[in-house]
Amino acid sequence: MSQLSHLKLVAVKKPRNMPAIVIRRNKLGSKLWEQIQLAKSQLEGTPFVVMKYKTVKDRDTGLRKQVEVPKRIKPWWFQSEEGKVCVTAKYGSWTLELAKGKPSVEVASGEALIKALESIKAAVEAGELDEQIELASAGLRSGFKV
Repeated sequence: MSQLSHLKLVAVKKPRNMPAIVIRRNKLGSKLWEQIQLAKSQLEGTPFVVMKYKTVKDRDTGLRKQVEVPKRIKPWWFQSEEGKVCVTAKYGSWTLELAKGKPSVEVASGEALIKALESIKAAVEAGELDEQIELASAGLRSGFKV
């Protein structure tokens, strides 16, 4: 028992499944990570490639196989009419409102773009955008109902 005596033992069990909002937060967090890496790579002038698996059918044999292909990542930032760079946060095809009636963040440089994306990611992980994520998720789901 001396080996376990220096550990903090607790009576907590692993939950069977994660709450839906935590899954959605993690999904948005991973997409924000991709955007941060894309911004960093464009600033440094290096390519950023994320690979994904795609199932294709072989024409000769008719068998299905998995092929690794590069994932297309579209930047979430754009140039405004005033010539400033603005960045938005997207959940699926929906643009999230970061504040009431304000879906974009205006930035001055590439470094500021990365800091803005990291701040948005921190807000998502802290649960500050849960209401907007739920709204976007419900809107996306309603598009699939028959």
